Parts: sequence; structure tokens; C-alpha cells
Amino acid sequence: MRETRDVATPFFLVARRSEPGGLNRRMKLHVLPAGPIQTNAYLLTAPERGEAVLIDAPGDVWAEVEPILSEDKCRLTELWITHGHWDHTQGGADVVRATGAKVLAHPDDRMMIETPEIMERFMGERMNLKPIKVDRWVKQGDTISALGMNVEVRHVPGHCPGNVVFYIAAAKSAFVGDALFAGSVGRTDLPGGSFEMLERSIREQIYSLPDVTVVYPGHGPDTTVGAEKATNPYVSG
Repeated sequence: MRETRDVATPFFLVARRSEPGGLNRRMKLHVLPAGPIQTNAYLLTAPERGEAVLIDAPGDVWAEVEPILSEDKCRLTELWITHGHWDHTQGGADVVRATGAKVLAHPDDRMMIETPEIMERFMGERMNLKPIKVDRWVKQGDTISALGMNVEVRHVPGHCPGNVVFYIAAAKSAFVGDALFAGSVGRTDLPGGSFEMLERSIREQIYSLPDVTVVYPGHGPDTTVGAEKATNPYVSG
């Protein structure tokens, strides 16, 4: 079910100075579960800038994204991929073809993103996965400038070798892919998975964020760093 949050809500409040003329730039977060297993895509739109960014692209997500871009009068400038698993990339080629958006991802998942047929062989079924050309390979500590904000990249392997967190300090928000969920963590039994590595990633790269940081996972509801540190049964704080 589509959900939209405006910056006026505490869930996605971006602390910004007023622009000349006294106007505050506003931003919306659209939560768009899509694809066969309802993977969360996150669309950030900044109507006053006329720009938008999509985080992950599950199957058929373009059908959800297109009308929002039209409604908010925004152009999709970038697609950020949290990791290369098929359910997060299945709709990526369609999004890029329709918008020309630049794609960002971590190089450790290059094979899955550029040659997705390897996942079809592993899954044992045809999923009509299409390769995606990545325009910028990001790594631990990189900073992305988008929608008037600085976004920090944090590498969190364990679920998938190239899983990254996109952390927006000004918005107190972290988009974590499948590393951490509300009350759970990503599975580690897939190729390249390791629970020991995932646990270390969560402790060092996610639990080191402020407790008030809202965690937006690849599946299910959002949570906070503080809540997971206190109650997560797999990785405690």
C-alpha cells in the first residue's frame, strides 16, 4: 500500500534554513512496496526543486513512481540501489529507460546488477531480470549530494556483499536495504552472506547512528536505531 509522508511529520523532518524569500524547501517520502514479495521502494520528491530520487526498484515499481512524479512535478534524477538482490533491482531497467536516472550502487554487487541472470540460475526460475548500467560505484564513507542534502554511504555487508546504508543526517533517516528490519535482520544463507559479518556491520554502521534515527528497511515497517538496539533479538545494542 502506497504511503506518503511530508516533511512536516516527525517521520521525515528535514531541518533546513529558509531559502531567499522566506520559503522552506519541502520534501516528501513516498513508501512504495512493490514486486512479487512487496519490497519497499522509497521515493524522495522535492517539488520546489523539481527533482526526485528513488531508493531501490522492485518489480513494476515504475507504475507507482510515474504518477507521483507527475503529481509533484518532479524529474527522477537518480536511482540508489541498496544491494543487488533481484527483488530490489527487478524494476530498475524500466525506471532508467523511462527517466534517464543515474544509478548508484556498491561495486561488490556489480555481478548481480550487471549480469542478473546469475540470480535466475540460483533461483532456478526465469524472472525476466534485465541488466542495469551503474553510473557511479559508491563505497564506505562516500558523500552523495542530492535534493539539496548530503547523504552518507555506509557499507553493511553480511546479508549481501554490497549492501549499503544511505544515511541522511539532516532528516534523521537511514535507508538500510535488507541489513536490518523491525525486530529482525537480513537472512545470511544466500551466496555471500555471513551472520558474523552482518552482526558486525549492524553494530558498527547502523547502531553507531543516533538512537532517534529512523530506519527504513527493504521489507516491512520502519523502526528506529534506539528501538532495535534495545529489543532486536538477533543483534542487541
